[in-house]
Amino acid sequence: MKDIYISALSSFEEGKLFDSFFLVLSRQNRTTQTNKPYLNFVFCDKTGQLEGRVWDPADQRIARDIERGDIVKARGCVTRYNDRLQMKVEQLRRAYASEVEKSDLMPATTYNIDELWARLLAFVDSFTDPDLKRLLTTIFADPQIAGAFREAPAAKQLHHAWLGGLLEHVVSLLTLADRIAPHYPLVHRDLLLTGVILHDIGKLRELSWDVGFDYTLDGVLLGHIAMGASLAERTMDALPGFPPKLKTLVLHLVLSHHGKLEFGSPKMPMTPEALALSFIDDLDAKMQAMASEFEKNDREGKGPEELTGKVWALDQRQLLNTRRWLADSPQPAAAETTVEPSEILVESAPAEPGQVAPPQQQQDEPSLFQFLDPR
Repeated sequence: MKDIYISALSSFEEGKLFDSFFLVLSRQNRTTQTNKPYLNFVFCDKTGQLEGRVWDPADQRIARDIERGDIVKARGCVTRYNDRLQMKVEQLRRAYASEVEKSDLMPATTYNIDELWARLLAFVDSFTDPDLKRLLTTIFADPQIAGAFREAPAAKQLHHAWLGGLLEHVVSLLTLADRIAPHYPLVHRDLLLTGVILHDIGKLRELSWDVGFDYTLDGVLLGHIAMGASLAERTMDALPGFPPKLKTLVLHLVLSHHGKLEFGSPKMPMTPEALALSFIDDLDAKMQAMASEFEKNDREGKGPEELTGKVWALDQRQLLNTRRWLADSPQPAAAETTVEPSEILVESAPAEPGQVAPPQQQQDEPSLFQFLDPR
């Protein structure tokens, strides 16, 4: 069984051999600057991705029939190139079905899916607008849609790119939207939350997640915005007496949620709900992208004062984990204070309904195991 995960490899000594199981996301034949052929793989498990290189493709210990989607057992060592972690592969074969669980090989949310799903349905149940509640209840009554919504990633690689990522992202946005709506009386709370739930529903068809995460042909040709709007429109048209004005507003939320034309939205936000949705969607995606980069820094053994690499999703900026940096600094001794009896301590407010606590990341302890001979 798998007991060495990609997240643990940053602590491994370079050149020390280890064995582990991976899912192959890609395989490419490449050549070096001196025209020497080599194989480039992208491996993954539930903790991340890793580039693997075979410098001698003719080596008899390297199986020649390995392709994308295969589960493999690899022996090799950790190397670093341009400050990036890689694996130098020395042996590679297909894994036996009994050797590894596929659930160990696909990144997945650290939240409980059943609890996330219950939170989403609780938000829908809290609606006071009967038409919007009817719309969402009808959509999720389809077991195929509901099942896919519980499984789908939110993206191929930028943010929440793991099983259950879409549901995690949507519940996070619902929590934000439910807090923002009372602060701005011009915002229709149920309409905003409907936009949150439907804005990325087209990703159920845009993305595939059977083997890694990739775009479907429909996804490439149509995109999730058009497919999501189409699903919402068909459902509203099938509901007797659904208000035409409400239909227009729901469709505008889906069509404008990327915020700008150059970001793929066919329309810019033109209602209070659409503007709020575009901002909180962008905020949640970017904050998750930052969190992932900080986790990557930790895996690579970088210190608290070291910036991340340049992050494409954040305009090629480098990032600093302020909490980790401050925690590493010496703290001055706290001055003694006297509290007068008249002073009142106010307890923190309880968590809002629908709030999700941040997950605790767990890392598996590495241990070596005997490599079985290739078939």
